[in-house]
Amino acid sequence: MFRPGGDALGLHRVLAPAGLLPQAADALDATLPPWECEAWLHVDRLNVDAASFEQLLEVERAGGPTVAGQIEAIVSARGKLHNPTTGSGGMLLGRLRALGPSYDGPLVGLEPGTAVATLASLTLTPLRLDAVLDVRYATHQVAVRGDAWLPPSAPATALPPDLAPVLALAVLDVCGAPALCHRVAERLPARARVLVLGAGKAGVLALAALRATRPDLWLAAIDRHAAPLDEVCAARLVDAAASADAGDAVAVRALAHGWTGERGFDAVINMASLPGTELATVLACRPRGLCLFFGMATSFQRVALGAEGVGADVDLLIGNGYVDGHAALALDLVRANTAVRHLLERRLGLAESADVQRQERAGAHDRPPH
Repeated sequence: MFRPGGDALGLHRVLAPAGLLPQAADALDATLPPWECEAWLHVDRLNVDAASFEQLLEVERAGGPTVAGQIEAIVSARGKLHNPTTGSGGMLLGRLRALGPSYDGPLVGLEPGTAVATLASLTLTPLRLDAVLDVRYATHQVAVRGDAWLPPSAPATALPPDLAPVLALAVLDVCGAPALCHRVAERLPARARVLVLGAGKAGVLALAALRATRPDLWLAAIDRHAAPLDEVCAARLVDAAASADAGDAVAVRALAHGWTGERGFDAVINMASLPGTELATVLACRPRGLCLFFGMATSFQRVALGAEGVGADVDLLIGNGYVDGHAALALDLVRANTAVRHLLERRLGLAESADVQRQERAGAHDRPPH
């Protein structure tokens, strides 16, 4: 049933170029049988990262192949969901089929059939799709039927029984963001001012982590769309918010200076899913402040050369999707903050109770200004 051997980092699945790690490789071997060091999953759902999904959707809207067709083509050609344009992928929800006899990774002890989510990117996960069943455009989630194989080094976790699988998958997809924001918040000075660019699910969880970790922080958010800003205001996650295109660095700088008296923010956290937002992040930050980039559309060249070109002496930090304890921290944030949980449930199309609706209507009159 299992092929003998295998490498803990998944090197045995790399087809080309030889010698690269799975994430950097052009193509992976996504065939049976599994190797004895692997966990074998039946795949039910893909959660495509925002940058990748938006790019695929742009191709579809321009008259090209559908999102489903593009996903099928990428996985067929590469043996993984690794968008060649954005370089990003997402993560998956599945059920454990079997553990190889030498597998010693995070899924040890789980029974076959257990619902699990991967916490490593689909850009390094060997994946075979039998069918794409449904594309949920609003949530970037794709129902599929297929198989995946995880080496022992790949982070993964059993799904929590108390949260809807669709919600848990959405939270776990970006759980590195709130975990790192929690760590950053602990280092900021008293009453520091923090700006988050992008109020998608990663932005929401980042704000929730900042608010929970440091209630003294003054938090602001910018997004292209008014609706998500209204939601984060209603959830009391921000002290100020404004609708603006984060690709317009001058406009974002003007907003930042209006809020901070031209001082700039102590930290700017970029959760934007579209390219071209690097300079807005830098210009909104004070000298020797922190710029944290989580969006997969971020360009290192634009960040580094742009900061140099405008003479900005700021600390640049690239978000790591893996932080020790990140899954538990993100899920606990959602459990502890009812407003955040129901905000995400609304976005995901999950039903709300009448009690929650009444509570939110009762509190809507005293939203923070934005």
